[in-house]
Amino acid sequence: MVSALTRFALLIGLALIAAFITLEVWSAQWAIPLGIFIISAPPIYSYINLARLKKYILSDSLEKMSLPSGYWEEVLFRLQRLIKNQKQKLLTIERQHNTFIEAFQASPNGLVMLDENDQIEWCNSIAEQFFGLIYKRDVMQRINFLIRRPEFIQYFTKRNFEEPLLMERMGPSSSISVMLQAFPFGQKRHLILVQNVTDLQKADAMRRDFVANVSHEMRTPITVLMGFLETVQSLDLPKDQQDQYFEMMMAQAIRMKSLVEDLLTLANLESNSLPAITKPVHIKTLMALLKNDVEALSMGRHSFTFEALSQQDLLGDEREVLSAFSNLVSNAIRYTPDAGLIDVKWSFNAEDGQGEFSVTDTGPGIAAEHLSRLTERFYRVDRSRSRDTGGTGLGLAIVKHIASRHQAQLIIESTPGRGSTFMLRFPKERLIPITHPA
Repeated sequence: MVSALTRFALLIGLALIAAFITLEVWSAQWAIPLGIFIISAPPIYSYINLARLKKYILSDSLEKMSLPSGYWEEVLFRLQRLIKNQKQKLLTIERQHNTFIEAFQASPNGLVMLDENDQIEWCNSIAEQFFGLIYKRDVMQRINFLIRRPEFIQYFTKRNFEEPLLMERMGPSSSISVMLQAFPFGQKRHLILVQNVTDLQKADAMRRDFVANVSHEMRTPITVLMGFLETVQSLDLPKDQQDQYFEMMMAQAIRMKSLVEDLLTLANLESNSLPAITKPVHIKTLMALLKNDVEALSMGRHSFTFEALSQQDLLGDEREVLSAFSNLVSNAIRYTPDAGLIDVKWSFNAEDGQGEFSVTDTGPGIAAEHLSRLTERFYRVDRSRSRDTGGTGLGLAIVKHIASRHQAQLIIESTPGRGSTFMLRFPKERLIPITHPA
């Protein structure tokens, strides 16, 4: 079309040139009729501008077209402004669309958009990970053709989306549990929201285990107390036997008191996520208090060495630090056989500038598979032995939380048959620099 118009315009132009040349030769009597012919001739200028307009439209660059003179200038100027405004609106919409997509991609939850036929219109990367989808490959595929889990197919078949659906063993490692729910929107479309509930399930399992363990730990001393009380009430026992029973009941009461105190301590530590206070903690004073307590607990059955190899003190909560140190030494006493050696040491690591509190015993040691779980509440390597020694199973959990509040690190090293070392490493920011007199 453009080439035809161009050829036509050239022909008309040549005709006009010829007409003007003829004017110079012909007499003046032909001038007026020829002028009338030129005025009534086809609008060559318009054809030329139409051809230019088509060229710029096909190349999508109309806004760059230079404006001609005359009435075409107004037409093309308005057209350029209209197209420029439309392109600006499209660019704004595209930017908003990309922003929404980026926001959905940043969501920690999986999102899948389905059309009225349950075909995938869009999904984010989290949903791809959960369900093993690939958006570019699976777009416009029916969701129930791609996710073949029976519970999922049944969920979509019933079309009852008021309640969520729990799906376990999802993901590449089949170790993820997800909770999904479909929400209707638009014209019979649905949005599937998928949430990773693996940690929530673990927390719920820990809560159930915690309640069960507390109930079990409390039931044993209560049962013993009730048995002794019934015996004392129902029988006329000699004084010495009554005293023996009362002593046993007192031991069980002390055990329950220790358990309740540890539970309260642990609850307070877990509810307080703020760092510990930064008051000076004098290590030598702390070591002296610790020595008196553990020697009374051991009752001469073990040998101790207490060494303060550094003069640096700590910044922290003295009550919490003493509790952590005491729990580590108490554990060593409980699990170290009689005549065993327990080495308690405070030192300074010049390489990284950290303060180290360590407790090394000559006990039976701990197998490697148990080390990562020792700080779990009520976790015991040997349950029967722990009860015999009077442990509550919460000591190391308390130490772990106190260490966290002081930005410290709990390190456990053990060799079966040779003993264990429990160490607390405090960062240099928690140490008080040594000041020497001038």
